[in-house]
Amino acid sequence: MSEADSRPMADTSHDEYVIQMKKINKVYSNGVAANREMDFNLRKGEIHALMGENGAGKSTLMKILFGMEQPTSGEILINGEPTVLSSSAVAISKGIGMVHQHFMLVPSLSVAENIVLGMAPTKGLFLDKQKAEQIARENAEKYNLFVNPKMRVADIPVGMKQRVEILKTLIRGARILILDEPTAVLTSQETRELFEELKELKEEGYTIVFISHKLDEIKEITDRITIMRNGRSMGIYNTSEVSKEDISRLMVGRDVVLNVSKDKAKPADVVLRVRGLNFVNEWNIKMLRDVSFDVRRGEILGIAGVEGNGQKELIDMLFNLAKPDSGDATVEGKSIIGLPQKKIRDMGVSLVPEDRMLYGIAATASVEENIISDRSGNKELNSGPLFNMKNIRELSEKLVQEFKVLCKSPEQKVGMLSGGNIQKVVVAREFSNEPVLILADQPTRGSDVGATDFIRKKLVELSRSGIAVLLVSADLAEVMELSDSLMVMHKGRIVAYFEDTANLSDEEMGEYMLGIKKQSPEEIRRVCHD
Repeated sequence: MSEADSRPMADTSHDEYVIQMKKINKVYSNGVAANREMDFNLRKGEIHALMGENGAGKSTLMKILFGMEQPTSGEILINGEPTVLSSSAVAISKGIGMVHQHFMLVPSLSVAENIVLGMAPTKGLFLDKQKAEQIARENAEKYNLFVNPKMRVADIPVGMKQRVEILKTLIRGARILILDEPTAVLTSQETRELFEELKELKEEGYTIVFISHKLDEIKEITDRITIMRNGRSMGIYNTSEVSKEDISRLMVGRDVVLNVSKDKAKPADVVLRVRGLNFVNEWNIKMLRDVSFDVRRGEILGIAGVEGNGQKELIDMLFNLAKPDSGDATVEGKSIIGLPQKKIRDMGVSLVPEDRMLYGIAATASVEENIISDRSGNKELNSGPLFNMKNIRELSEKLVQEFKVLCKSPEQKVGMLSGGNIQKVVVAREFSNEPVLILADQPTRGSDVGATDFIRKKLVELSRSGIAVLLVSADLAEVMELSDSLMVMHKGRIVAYFEDTANLSDEEMGEYMLGIKKQSPEEIRRVCHD
């Protein structure tokens, strides 16, 4: 009996499918087979999970369904009729919409302009902005997805950008929605609101493909699940009939420990000392308010909070992506505020950035070039006018193997890798350069179960080796599980500090994150170890 057959399979005898993808194969010109004899079926009015490690072929399969890619072979039926989805425009005309993990918005345009893009109402030769804003406002109310139609997309938080993308899809008449990591950038409250809306859409007959690596969400929101591994289907299951452990095992081919085990931290001397950081952004919003804390050698200090409460700005200050209005931060006694990033790196600071595509990698460069980009001037890699290609190749191959980066070779362009493997390239570079301090900002966002498990264990391993780790994560389970001690930020302030996360509940954390509760200044001051 195969691995997939050993668990209860969903009933596949039902003939009334709105989508049938039969024996889909996709082989790229470089010989990479992304999909192999892949079957995927959707019923009307269901929320269907599509799961698999990054690189398993999920994105390719959904790009084929949305007309962005053409299959090498296979057949697609919509409501029983064979259909060629030759472009995204054809897919949209057939009622299929896709919300991508990486936003497809025009930053310089307003929310309303993005929502009506391509179907914009006009007044004479010009856009009727008032009508566009009315359309955006009415649909936002209809689908319970709050947006500000007048704001420029470049100026809105990531959670609102996600809602704009969903509204864009719904307003074009989609009845089949493909949601790629829809909660990756949402807060817990926003996720709950989204789930309520998805359930309402399901009741109204919408069919939803829900791609996520968050097993709790999959179990909560979906009816059936298709699991992929190495481009193939590992089976279709009724979500209620498989455990999270079963799903993980089917995805990665091995047991995955969902809870990271770690020895009790033994913090030593202070590595990062932050005192009195204040920052007002260009829209005159105070994003940091007198932020002070220490991170010690051998500990993971976590920062929890609803996104947009100063976490991003704090990391930006510490890596000179922006400058504070006042305050200071030191690493091993030396100020890092305003220093060039190379000097900050030379002091032993590594950064896993929130946006890996913008700050973490050069997409057109190779895996090898990205991995050595922070140390290309080192003598062992650069002994004069020429690079030492032998040493570079040995180092990159070693790190690719150690960090389990799935790629054809270190010479492959990073932009061709899956999201999880791009993250592993970033992590391989940042974790391997003998840091004294790691700034880990959303280190597992958009990563599959296997990659998430690997990165979390590496963070614990490095902290226990004596490295100081500052962890920012919107995943409450992650930040509570990995952190030895934990701060909560709300409206740019530290509102709570917990020396031990063992007895914290989600409910208590939520109250602090939403500003319902806050500790006294004396309690918070414990995070400073003067």
